[in-house]
Amino acid sequence: MVESNRLTNLAHHRGTQTRPPAVRLHDVHLRRGGQPILRGLSAELGQSDITAIMGPNGAGKTQLLRLLAGLTQPDGGTVHFAWPDAPEKHRIALVFQRPVLLRRSTLGNLSHALRQYGVPRRRRLSRAMELLAFGDLTDRARTPARALSGGEQQRLALVRAMAAAPDLLLLDEPTSNLDPRSTAAIEALILRATAQGVRVILVTHDAGQARRLADDILFLHDGRVAEHSPASRFFDMPASAQAAAYLQGDLYL
Repeated sequence: MVESNRLTNLAHHRGTQTRPPAVRLHDVHLRRGGQPILRGLSAELGQSDITAIMGPNGAGKTQLLRLLAGLTQPDGGTVHFAWPDAPEKHRIALVFQRPVLLRRSTLGNLSHALRQYGVPRRRRLSRAMELLAFGDLTDRARTPARALSGGEQQRLALVRAMAAAPDLLLLDEPTSNLDPRSTAAIEALILRATAQGVRVILVTHDAGQARRLADDILFLHDGRVAEHSPASRFFDMPASAQAAAYLQGDLYL
């Protein structure tokens, strides 16, 4: 597949841009239903283009993403963003694993989002068409969003998040249950977003995807940071027993 080859080349040859972290977490604790989810988590995220958060089920990955998006608040510890008005003011956008789309056309979903983000009416249509082109969805502009294929719906959800012109894009398993062609299209879209200066934090179970896209890996186990390292080092020489077991397909209790 030509698109897959292009993705591989981009992933292998693009430079890693190191910047001040988008977010600093210090001794963060989070409980749900009386149970600890995050246990004293400290990390600096978003220094590179794409950070992948990995770990077994129940490690706290999605809850961490929701916390970064401002949907939950920590029970302890501190979260500091590079932007004083984050996560408000649309600095941060979150795309869920299963996209939630309005009962409108593809174009209508984008127009609604742009209105919510305060884009002037005279600018909405042209901006929506730009987003459709960005997501390779121009020919689906009038199609009901819920009639799109799974891959197209996820692309729409992603470009709808880009409508806010975020500085940080949070993605929760964006290619879960998608076929290879749809996965390649989503990954290409993620790389196009980073080319525009957007930083991405991506939760994924797909080691192949993390290898293709990520600059660094934050590996969680039991609500704690077991390892945070450059992607090449993580996959070739994991420093933690938990990560090594995970990559080998073993259970680590």
